[in-house]
Amino acid sequence: MLKAKKIVIFLFSGFYFSTVFADDFAMQRQQLVKEIETEVKATSLYLDKEALDPKVMQAIVSVPRHEFVPPEQRSYAYQNRPLPIGYGQTISQPYIVAIMTDLLKVDQQSKVLELGTGSGYQAAILSQLVDKVFTIEIVEQLGKKARERLTRLGYDNVQVKLGDGYYGWAEHAPFDAIIVTAAASHIPPPLIKQLKKGGNMIIPVGTAFMTQQLLLIKKQPDGKITSTQILPVRFVPVTGKH
Repeated sequence: MLKAKKIVIFLFSGFYFSTVFADDFAMQRQQLVKEIETEVKATSLYLDKEALDPKVMQAIVSVPRHEFVPPEQRSYAYQNRPLPIGYGQTISQPYIVAIMTDLLKVDQQSKVLELGTGSGYQAAILSQLVDKVFTIEIVEQLGKKARERLTRLGYDNVQVKLGDGYYGWAEHAPFDAIIVTAAASHIPPPLIKQLKKGGNMIIPVGTAFMTQQLLLIKKQPDGKITSTQILPVRFVPVTGKH
């Protein structure tokens, strides 16, 4: 009987501590949103707005960023900065994730292509806002881990592909929006082709040793392409032949 009580106490203690940690992470996400809102206001001249779509901010609140970083980085998960995730890659700064997501102008019917799955965090954010996310990761180990993580956490509308994202994912094109999460030296022509008319692409362009610019690419209804510089950024470079 005493042994049974010890087991019950142990289980209850485990539940208590997991609940405490969950509540703490939720509070940290709320604080992170406030920091993002402050930074958006500070950079409003670049963004041409002082607040992001509330649905984007709600996605930031709902997605557990601590699940998308290595265990040794969890205590930093809700700091508004990029973090290493291994293999020379990073999980992007939450502020950057938020503004890039906002610039895509997606809705619940949208189909989105992401180049650079990383740990899967950006895909998880998008999954809260769109119908389907197709994401490509060239680093096989990262891609496999991201696929398992997204499945385990219940992001069932995300499909992960291992390979070079330069050529996009033609079998699922055209896409309502495309997001590139690593710096490219140029805008890949296959992505322009796979972007639906009226769609938006957000991509950092530049090299590791020069100023990179976050570009908003729009494909007009007549097929014409326009490009707008949003703000200077710093991303790890795209890997692959191109």
